[in-house]
Amino acid sequence: MVKDAKEWPSPAGSGVVDGGLMVEKKGSTGGDAESDQQGELQRSLSARHLNFIAIGGTIGTGFFLGSGTALLKAGPLGCLLSYLFVGTILWSVMVSLGELSTFIPTAGAFSTYATRFVDPSLGFAVGWLYWFGWAITYALSLSASGLIIQYWNEDINIGIFIAVFFVVFTLVNYLPVGIYGELEMWLSSLKVITIIGFIIFGICVAAGVGQQGVIGFKHWREQGAFVEYLVSGGTGKFVGFWAVMIQASFAYQGAELIGVAAGEARNPKKTVPSAIRTTFWGIMTMFVITIFLLGMIVPSNDPTLKDQAANGSTNAKASPLVVAADLAGVPVLPHIINAVLLTAVLSAANSNVYSGSRVLLALAEEGLAPKFLTKTNTHGIPIYAVAVTSAIGLLGFLNLSPAGGQEAFNWLLNISGVAGLTTWGSTCAALIGFRRALKAQNIPISELPYISKFQPFTAWYGLFFNILVALTQGFTVFIKWNTSEFFAAYISLILFAVFWAGHKLWYREGFVHPAAADLARGRYDSREERDAADGKV
Repeated sequence: MVKDAKEWPSPAGSGVVDGGLMVEKKGSTGGDAESDQQGELQRSLSARHLNFIAIGGTIGTGFFLGSGTALLKAGPLGCLLSYLFVGTILWSVMVSLGELSTFIPTAGAFSTYATRFVDPSLGFAVGWLYWFGWAITYALSLSASGLIIQYWNEDINIGIFIAVFFVVFTLVNYLPVGIYGELEMWLSSLKVITIIGFIIFGICVAAGVGQQGVIGFKHWREQGAFVEYLVSGGTGKFVGFWAVMIQASFAYQGAELIGVAAGEARNPKKTVPSAIRTTFWGIMTMFVITIFLLGMIVPSNDPTLKDQAANGSTNAKASPLVVAADLAGVPVLPHIINAVLLTAVLSAANSNVYSGSRVLLALAEEGLAPKFLTKTNTHGIPIYAVAVTSAIGLLGFLNLSPAGGQEAFNWLLNISGVAGLTTWGSTCAALIGFRRALKAQNIPISELPYISKFQPFTAWYGLFFNILVALTQGFTVFIKWNTSEFFAAYISLILFAVFWAGHKLWYREGFVHPAAADLARGRYDSREERDAADGKV
């Protein structure tokens, strides 16, 4: 735990509730210091950059490969309903994030909002878990790149590609953020083009183009719209639906990266709302239509999908897009899909370092991480935050070791899955606290740059289901008990509880009182004229 108050100051903020009294927080950094720290970042990202950064972090192997196992678990209609339902949860998170990030656009966002409007200990736990989630996902992306390349040559050592791509994407993240945004835009564009191309392909196959003839809803009738999973009967069908809903929530994670990038966006009052709308509807539409078409043209009992799921394949062979092409008699598509998968993980690796470093920067600016991590270079790049985040990518080499190392890596990777859910939930909780603070400090809602509908009920909806999904994401271990799988599934929640309780016991700080919440520090309106000339935050 934290022991040196000089090196790790108490979380910044104007006041918290402690035993029912409002007290000044020890070690608060103050408004001017915060502005100076954030003033070193540069606003170089446009709305299209924000869109593609979020798309790049969302559309990856989890969707291209994971949609196959989703179809096996729930069937075509169960899978479709799961993705639709999780889309509504994502909507609640995105609109809540829109209000927060346009009023106070800051790098890292989530830990800052939780710290200021809910509880400093929550900000600490969410921020560190979210940072580690992206950092360890960087290691996963590096490992996955080598495994995907092995599709063309199984004799290649994946360690070579882990090392090469580690160097490449670490260096890319030291480039000016505008260049990073352009690179991410082009990498993400390839994934978008692939999905659009598959949608067109899927419509044609369902209509009769291909060796199977007209398919329509044939598989829905023959195999059933829902599939039993783990248990029989209607309960088994619900279990399948819920299992895919958890899987879908992981697939959607990354859309919230707009909040991370808001601190470097040009005129966030305009670019952030536009990016949120475009990103949400774009991702939602592509995911739902693709899942719908997969359920039409790929049977939920396809033996190839079952074999690849059982073997844990990570290359194009495991993709339902490839299975659909094989069933339609298009043999060249697996190589194209594998190339797209490679682009997907490389784009994800690029986003992983960027997002992780900005979250770490935000933690340091709120006094939740060592102060040296706030240092930026002349291009506005947080040099030490990038270095620390990137270094976690070296854990990818654990996959080269015997089974023990791979098992340790998988445990670390499990932390990243729930980290996104805790972040989504904390964003909704922060919006509720934010609205209460506005009311307590007599700030009318009409002054907000972006006002989302049905608040705070929308945020309560998102908070409830994010907590529910996080608590039940390992529910299958209770159907057939396995102690090792239980800890693998819930290690992230255990770690979250340790972070929260440890910080709470050390600092003895209560929840933030609405009247004392900091609504001024980092507010965009207060800096707009000062920074218009130099383009800095």
